Amino acid sequence: MPYIFLLVLFLSGCSIFQENPSEQLSPASSRILKLNYDGFTLWLDYNRRGAVKFRYTAQRDTGNFKRNSRFFLDPNVPPECQQTSTKAYGNGYDRGHLAPANHLDYSVSAIKASNTMTNILPQVSAMNRGAWELTEEIVECYRDMGELLVIGGVIWGDNPSDDYFIQSHGIKTPDAFWKVVIQGTGQDERVIAWVVPNSSEATKKRLDQYLVSIDNLEDETGEKIPVVDPKHAKPDVSWLIPYGCDRG
Repeated sequence: MPYIFLLVLFLSGCSIFQENPSEQLSPASSRILKLNYDGFTLWLDYNRRGAVKFRYTAQRDTGNFKRNSRFFLDPNVPPECQQTSTKAYGNGYDRGHLAPANHLDYSVSAIKASNTMTNILPQVSAMNRGAWELTEEIVECYRDMGELLVIGGVIWGDNPSDDYFIQSHGIKTPDAFWKVVIQGTGQDERVIAWVVPNSSEATKKRLDQYLVSIDNLEDETGEKIPVVDPKHAKPDVSWLIPYGCDRG
């Protein structure tokens, strides 16, 4: 896992400075560490011990390596900057992936890296296996039609009532997750975006309720999404799963 950064550790916490600060995520760039894994990139907020953004390119499905059953802490990230345990969260929450293992099954090292806890956050089981999983299935099907750029992230919010895992994992529970899928370039560009609440109500049937325009997404997250498509447009429905698509 190649990282290019300088580490300065203090007893009171974790502070990290990058050689290329222009690559950090704004607006809280002083707290963000960019991690390049095989197949995907994460931006880690080390004060939160969790990621705020992820990005990867989904290409035609040519692999079938199996997902690793184990989860891992990242030995290249100081303990003060990441979760304290790899154990299951429990309490109705899954170890939810940001960059999903199934989209990285072309490489043993990439699919293993997806189980690094920097890529994992507490997701309500019904959401992780519901609306969020359906966004992954859409990518799984459409990547066979052409390369996709997938950018997503975390809306942490400020809801202490569901912060069950501070003691066990050192992590709070996000309020929502967002994802943008970009297909094609220029005049052929096609874009779809969702903000999915981290809630038991976020089932597959409700995914269309979480569609947002790029304008709205940028306003809510502070991100700048690299699209030329009209940013105010929002589709009425999510991209349909093509007949016969192998979602595995």
